[in-house]
Amino acid sequence: MIVSRPSALALGAALLLSGCAGTPSKPVAPIEINLVALNDFHGNLEPSKYTYTPPGATAPRTIQAGGIDVLKGALDTFRKDDPDLLFVAAGDLVGASPAASSMFADEPSIEALNRMGLVASSLGNHEFDQGPKELLRQQHGGCDSPRPTKACRLSPDFRGAGFTYLAANVVDAQTGKNLVPGWRIVDVKGVKVGLIGAVLHDLASVTVASSIKGLAVNDEAASINAVLPAMRAQGAQVFVVLIHEGGFADQPYDKADCNTLHGPIVAITKKLDPAIRLVISGHSHTGYLCNVDGRVVTQADAYGHLLSRIKLTLDPATKAVEDIQVRNVVMAPDAFTPDPGLSAYLADVRAKTRAELAKPVARIAAAVSRHEAPSGESALGDVIADAAVAATRDQGTQLGFMNPGGIRKDLEAGDGGVVTFGQAQAVLPFGNTLVVMDLTGAQLRRVLEQQWDRPASSGPSILAVSSSLTYDWDGTLPAGRRVSNVKVDAVPVADDKTYRVVANNFLAEGGDNFPVFAKGTRRADTGVRDLDALIAYLQKHPEVGGMGLAAPQRIHKLR
Repeated sequence: MIVSRPSALALGAALLLSGCAGTPSKPVAPIEINLVALNDFHGNLEPSKYTYTPPGATAPRTIQAGGIDVLKGALDTFRKDDPDLLFVAAGDLVGASPAASSMFADEPSIEALNRMGLVASSLGNHEFDQGPKELLRQQHGGCDSPRPTKACRLSPDFRGAGFTYLAANVVDAQTGKNLVPGWRIVDVKGVKVGLIGAVLHDLASVTVASSIKGLAVNDEAASINAVLPAMRAQGAQVFVVLIHEGGFADQPYDKADCNTLHGPIVAITKKLDPAIRLVISGHSHTGYLCNVDGRVVTQADAYGHLLSRIKLTLDPATKAVEDIQVRNVVMAPDAFTPDPGLSAYLADVRAKTRAELAKPVARIAAAVSRHEAPSGESALGDVIADAAVAATRDQGTQLGFMNPGGIRKDLEAGDGGVVTFGQAQAVLPFGNTLVVMDLTGAQLRRVLEQQWDRPASSGPSILAVSSSLTYDWDGTLPAGRRVSNVKVDAVPVADDKTYRVVANNFLAEGGDNFPVFAKGTRRADTGVRDLDALIAYLQKHPEVGGMGLAAPQRIHKLR
């Protein structure tokens, strides 16, 4: 056996080192990576109503939170602590937007986010509202748009997003090629931070079918995990998921390490590669800071009401994430100094939209709420469904439906009950058209039963219905037997009889998990916008908002 012996040089080096052993080396400080996250901005250039309970308070407070100048002011404040701060988002930055953004094809929102220094965002379902062509135009710029009357009206040289849209799980169904990049690596303080984007797998249920035709939306977790080897090959050391899917928590928006998160994001998070320690979520419009199997999962409500502040502490040698601290910060108007540049930009947008938005379109008895009664019915949903029937009565329409998720704001009214175009447009911002079709009585019953065909954690989604349709429901009964006493014009529905139905084109294509609508016969897209139908109805019914229409009375919950 050969035994190796240390050389004299090696022995001398060892002695020298041992002589220095009493002088401790200076420890290397941990690396801190700071992120700020936004989700579901929905083109809210201006502040909007937000109700929350401040820390230590016992009663809720309602304020006007957000606004692009306040958001930029907050980011500037945060960047004073860390100039290398990484600003990211989790989708639905545009779409379902107030008129000040939507009337210019959401270009003002893209520009505002550019000025805030947004780096990357996952795609959300509303990025698909106008189809892939418009989505890619908003990414890359230009004026060739399916909305020619809106695109490049604010500025003739729209240059697109300075940030990167990401979606690892959206691919061309034939070629398998990603619609947008799935990931991006950003160098922060010498650390390569990998950002991975994804959108909810069930995109078809919340998007007009024609807008995602030819695209495949794959499993979120599998798609995210699949890109890690390529990211590691490019040097990624830390991984952050930006995903447009979410859940709900039974704890306050600012409760760190919450343990009550439920909803689709939980199962997705549990399937992610262990290297992923941070998941920034969206879609459910909720504020939370939760822990799922040792991972941090955040969401910042919606509309710019909150920003999530996230601090990653890394081991300086291995770059492993040792700690994650999170806070949700309310974007209160008095908390941050508004950025003068974005205040001026907002003033310019307002000036260009003021005349149209301020135009009176109707006068009603009082504002109308979209708040749902225990039965699932809302006063505003009733009005919208009735308006759709009234607008298509000449095509034989007997009853109408409206999806609650499409009603974005309460219908507000000013002095004397005056409703402006801007107030009406805020209620129905999508520009959907009304589609009429025939459904049998049996299909009507199936539509109503499909209100319970949801993820178990979300509960039923009760459609708004016109006054011609009434029914009872009992959520304690088994599937297929929950709905009873269905009547059209006070006459019991017959399974073999045909009924003429109207719904917006989103529902008509089977959106929101109502596939029976897509099977309707004698279909016709009227070309009438739901917003125009609502305005016309309000003009003919000044009693809207009075007590007679304020109390839901069409849907009856038995148990």
